[in-house]
Amino acid sequence: MTRYAALLRGINVGGQNKVPMAELRKVMTGLGWGDVRTYLQSGNAVLTTDDPHPGPVLERALAEHFGVRVPVLVRTAEELRAVAAACPLPVAELDPAKVLVLFIEEEPAEDHFAGLDAQLWAPDTFRHIGRAVYCHFPHGMGRSRLPAALERVRPALTMTGRNWRTVQRLIELTS
Repeated sequence: MTRYAALLRGINVGGQNKVPMAELRKVMTGLGWGDVRTYLQSGNAVLTTDDPHPGPVLERALAEHFGVRVPVLVRTAEELRAVAAACPLPVAELDPAKVLVLFIEEEPAEDHFAGLDAQLWAPDTFRHIGRAVYCHFPHGMGRSRLPAALERVRPALTMTGRNWRTVQRLIELTS
């Protein structure tokens, strides 16, 4: 049995793409998964299963149960720890609410984001390493245009972001 974190992209508890966390837990438990828990109200869940590919299974279940089609990115505790260890930002010196990790489903080319001039987004910063993009938003992410710019780079990638506190909590929950 493997413990996974499931990161749902683009859901919320009200309005469009509504997926209440209590109902999500029921759906996940109904799939035969164990020790299902959700974290916050923004599409973070942990589960235990023998299935080596729970992401597509959960995507189909969400479409059937809620009528929403959202990508689900899945990471093991080991993968989450590796993402945290690879972080090039001095997170101990930064507000963890202003540090974001964009998890990427596909393995992009090393130069995938090379066309984005980092100077144009200052003081916001980003660094791509493997299947993650590490971002710092000193003035908060809400007003930044950097996330939209990262998503517009072609070929398109399936990504979803979590702030540093959430990444740390997901590591705890999956360990």
